[in-house]
Amino acid sequence: MALNVPGLIVMAMFYLLILGTGIWASMRSRREEKKCSGDGMEITLLAGRNINQLVGIFTLTATWVGGGFILGIAEAVYNPTLGLVWALMPVPYILTFFLGGFFFAKPMRENKYVTMMDPFQLKYGNVLSSALILPALVADVLWVARTLVSLGGTMSVILDLPYIYSIFISSVVAIVYTLLGGLYSVAYTDVIQLILIFVSLWVCVPFLMTNPSSLDISLTAYNETYQAPWVGKVELADAGKWFDDFMVLALGGLAYQAFYQRILSASSYTQAQVTCFASSAFCLVLGIPSILVGAVAASTDWNATSYGSPSPYERGQAGSILPIALQYLTPAYVSIIGIGAVAAAVMSSMDSALLSSASLFSSNVYKNIIRKQASDQEMQWVIRISVVVVGLAGTGLTFLDNSVLVFWLVGVDMSYTIMFPQLVCILFFPVSNGYGATAGYLAGMLLRVLSGEPLINLPPAIRFPGCRLDAEGKLTQFFPFRTTIVAVTVATILLVSHAAAFLFSRGLLSRERDVFHIDRRVVRQLATSAHSQATANGTKEANSTKRTQAQDPGVEKQLLDTTTF
Repeated sequence: MALNVPGLIVMAMFYLLILGTGIWASMRSRREEKKCSGDGMEITLLAGRNINQLVGIFTLTATWVGGGFILGIAEAVYNPTLGLVWALMPVPYILTFFLGGFFFAKPMRENKYVTMMDPFQLKYGNVLSSALILPALVADVLWVARTLVSLGGTMSVILDLPYIYSIFISSVVAIVYTLLGGLYSVAYTDVIQLILIFVSLWVCVPFLMTNPSSLDISLTAYNETYQAPWVGKVELADAGKWFDDFMVLALGGLAYQAFYQRILSASSYTQAQVTCFASSAFCLVLGIPSILVGAVAASTDWNATSYGSPSPYERGQAGSILPIALQYLTPAYVSIIGIGAVAAAVMSSMDSALLSSASLFSSNVYKNIIRKQASDQEMQWVIRISVVVVGLAGTGLTFLDNSVLVFWLVGVDMSYTIMFPQLVCILFFPVSNGYGATAGYLAGMLLRVLSGEPLINLPPAIRFPGCRLDAEGKLTQFFPFRTTIVAVTVATILLVSHAAAFLFSRGLLSRERDVFHIDRRVVRQLATSAHSQATANGTKEANSTKRTQAQDPGVEKQLLDTTTF
């Protein structure tokens, strides 16, 4: 197969369009910085907390509808050991956005945090919060890797462009426009990218559905033809794993900084809620084309195509089934359009991961710990360097594995089992303190490692009920062990926090030994005060004029303790 020159030209035009949009958005951010009362770092990371409603919806949707989303769904539907019932991604995201809009957006918005780690730093101090930042940063790096893997595989199949060149070019473009304008560049390029994703995918669907080498997908949905039915099934023995995967995808996303970056950039709590609810509908619609691609691929006689036998699954290429289907089941010009959708999806997620990790490091590590007196200009450079470092790290990981699902599930897994229980406790349980958080962190980390992970060939030391070999011969936990770890972690945080508060408040342990400086009476008093203030603000908002309704009611941050040890 020769290099696809027309495809390269189309991709070059796409990259120039995205880069141009990023440059325009960076100029807009500089104009806004002059008008905004906030500092430059807030403009870069949160767009001055004044992002347009429609742009907010587009950027949140585009962040979740990445390369891993598009290729991962197609891979799961096509894989004869999985099927549609295991392609969970679109549906759990509805739960993610609704829970985020109803419960998590409110405390984050009212306290006007800059990142999701701010409440940890304010309550637990710098040392413990730094340890908690680590899994969040690792998850972002894995996010970058999985988006690049999806694009590298697609471009190598359709354009016959070497894998390394595909990844390198895409990485450089995403890094450059993220450096230029921060969230403004990311958000406005997301608008272009999401439109391209929607149009490109749906243009390809009719050609795939009508190609002569495939059977009607309604005939193969429940009947075995060229492979197992593409709908798949969940056996009773597999129900625990299915439920666990669903919860990982639904709740793991609530522990990503990229989600809160969009929430905190909204001008009000109401706007943040609308953004979440609208994005859930968009994610569901954008998942349908990938489902159809996987279904068509499962209904295809590959020996009747130029691809030949054996099938992509038998060759170990299930992870690249979307580009393979586009290449061999549609006209050349249609496959080029399809790669535009994948490229747009990759860029829209990668830039979000880059800015997310840069936000955590620059705001919570550099500004609050390393150099508290850092100037605004210095912070801008720290953000830029962070973007480059994370981009290079994620790019490097792409050469270790070529499965989109591996990076996808491992990254979300870390967010769910380690960060999610910590976030729930600090936002909704005022009694939580540094001792409980430390115990929960160690317990969750230890349990997760001992539970094993077949995706990275880590054997389980703890075998939960139902642990057995899967269809691919790997020892796998079929019990909802990750959800169990979350429950154990939450219980550990609360029980240890209660115990520590009791011991210090009753004088059973000396205050001098209290390295986290907790005081249960202060916690209760501040929690009550915050609740009263929120109630007062709510009443005031209900009786206010139009001008005050447009503003987001604020509640003083609960500065419980910032002492470090």
